[in-house]
Amino acid sequence: MAVPPLRALVDAGHDVALVVSRPDARRGRGGAFSPSPVKAAALELGLPVTDVVDDVLGLDPPAELGVVVAFGRIIRPHVLAGLPMVNLHFSLLPRWRGAAPVERAILAGDDVTGVCLMDVEEGLDTGGVHRRVELVIGPDETADELRTRLVAAGTELLVEALADGLGAPEPQQGEAVYAAKVDPSELQIDWSKPAVEVHRLVRLGGAWTTHAGRRLKVWRTALGADGTLEVLEVQPEGRGRMAFREWANGARWSPGDPLGT
Repeated sequence: MAVPPLRALVDAGHDVALVVSRPDARRGRGGAFSPSPVKAAALELGLPVTDVVDDVLGLDPPAELGVVVAFGRIIRPHVLAGLPMVNLHFSLLPRWRGAAPVERAILAGDDVTGVCLMDVEEGLDTGGVHRRVELVIGPDETADELRTRLVAAGTELLVEALADGLGAPEPQQGEAVYAAKVDPSELQIDWSKPAVEVHRLVRLGGAWTTHAGRRLKVWRTALGADGTLEVLEVQPEGRGRMAFREWANGARWSPGDPLGT
């Protein structure tokens, strides 16, 4: 999510003095260490990179502004005191402050979400808002699809705001709602719930159920006009994604057989 804004800032002519990203981590089946996507992009662009946030305070000349995108770590007060920062947050604040605003908006059945460019404060997403843009959430839109649109809109918002000058932010108004990180246990499908709620869960990505004691991921569903739910795409253990009908034929599943067993 941070790569498009980084590239856009460089393309717009901003002097990016330092990129801060998480340390290299083991990825893939081989378990080799590899950089985060934003670190890889920064190195490709010839930008210096660190995984120590405090390094932003030692720049010479000092940086004028920090831009935070999907960082996922608390930035301590002494750093904020030394360098003002703005954050691209993917919700319409103060609704869905916190770690999973995109997922929580979908689960709640929100029709609209958006992006806010806000000041970073010690509190969790409490800073004043410089600019915001609203996006309609499609009824079948997945979290990944929505996130892609939000990043594009937020990137444009960020570049335009810096070109025009940030000015004074507006305080957040309204009731604060918090977006806790989605726990893996929440992704297990409860087939007793209404079809629309199951459909929202599937749209997050990674929803799962069981069949004959084995886990079955459910990747795509569709709501019928009569309020029913049609399963379209699944992924059995140890195999790739496939059409539900293909899986059903191989598993000898027939309409009326329960899932979640």
